[in-house]
Amino acid sequence: MAPPRKKSSHQSTPTTILTLSDDLLREVLLRLPSLPTLVRAALACPAFLRAVRSSPAFRRRFRDLHSPTILGAFLVDDEPTTPTFAPVRLRGRRSDPDHAAALRGLDVFLTRLPDAIDEDEDEDEGWSMLGCRDGYVLLVTPRWNTKKVAVYDPLTGALHLFPGPPDEVFTADPEYTEAEFHVIPSEADDRSFRVLCVPKEDGGKQIAVLSPDTREWQISPTPWSLQDADNVKLVRNGLVYWACYSDQHDYIPVLNTATMQFSQTGMPPTGPSGVLGETKDGKLCLARAHDGNLELMVWFLRAGRDGVDKWMKNRTFQMVDAMHKLALNIVDECPSLNVVAIVGGIVYLTIHQNEPPNWLLSFCIETRELQKLCQITTSEFCYPYIMAWPPTLVPSKTTAALCS
Repeated sequence: MAPPRKKSSHQSTPTTILTLSDDLLREVLLRLPSLPTLVRAALACPAFLRAVRSSPAFRRRFRDLHSPTILGAFLVDDEPTTPTFAPVRLRGRRSDPDHAAALRGLDVFLTRLPDAIDEDEDEDEGWSMLGCRDGYVLLVTPRWNTKKVAVYDPLTGALHLFPGPPDEVFTADPEYTEAEFHVIPSEADDRSFRVLCVPKEDGGKQIAVLSPDTREWQISPTPWSLQDADNVKLVRNGLVYWACYSDQHDYIPVLNTATMQFSQTGMPPTGPSGVLGETKDGKLCLARAHDGNLELMVWFLRAGRDGVDKWMKNRTFQMVDAMHKLALNIVDECPSLNVVAIVGGIVYLTIHQNEPPNWLLSFCIETRELQKLCQITTSEFCYPYIMAWPPTLVPSKTTAALCS
């Protein structure tokens, strides 16, 4: 008879967070439902924060797997007044503490902005919001002959103030020339950006770019005519796209802000209301809404069999039935349906009636799901505020050196 086995004195070591590798932690964090939830989880544990910060590839994968997190929309009239903000209440997630925390932390009143005027200036002038992208709000004062430019992050409170572009940017009288401005985010550094200025007078235009590091405007030596450019633009990968509609032909001018050189590509037959944007995989797309029968038409820019990029119509989406299911209380026979932005394959639309309610909606091109985001006013401009990747989840130069 065999002698009984001795009990092993060795006991297995319990698994803790500290014993998990960063790669395994990142695989777990990828399965969180949204960016606000990731922020809350990463800040709860040093190991989680280290795993997120140390991997730019993780940031790209998380963005690819999750839809953009929209917190609301800034509603702006043409007059220089403080914009109003309409918060998004997620359907079926009213008790989402992470989304609610992001909303509570958002400075929707832009309280850190200084006074737009000095004591000796016109009291009627104020800050004018001109755009909202990548978590930044862009404002200028005054709108004509701009003297100040502000780039503000309402979620972190980071405020950047710059002088307006020099007079030589304008070929006409700068006192009566309006300019458009854009924030150009860096593809390599989530914390870095530049500001682009494009005067809007007819004829030749001098393009200028400002770097926050130097606080100086660099002026392009080559004028470019954008007199047919519509106000609908797209900024991606350091490139700026306009939608131009002219009597001769419709086309898309493209500015490379690194070289300050223009090129152009063709335009699909959309009519004068197409809006440029990006699909989920980062491809150029264009969408147009049709008021009469509440249709949404979408085109993609894809390489054809000959390897040349061509616009291909994806399909026409009928919105009537989906809108009825959302109980939008549409009473007008022909409500106004407008595309305001396309981000990550999500089309943001507004629907206006002669009498309220009016709504901001989102439509996913991939899943064809239409969602009701928030009720809005009849303001002239609607800028969806989409949460950007927070600086707290990006390594500083010190932490980057330690991780390398």
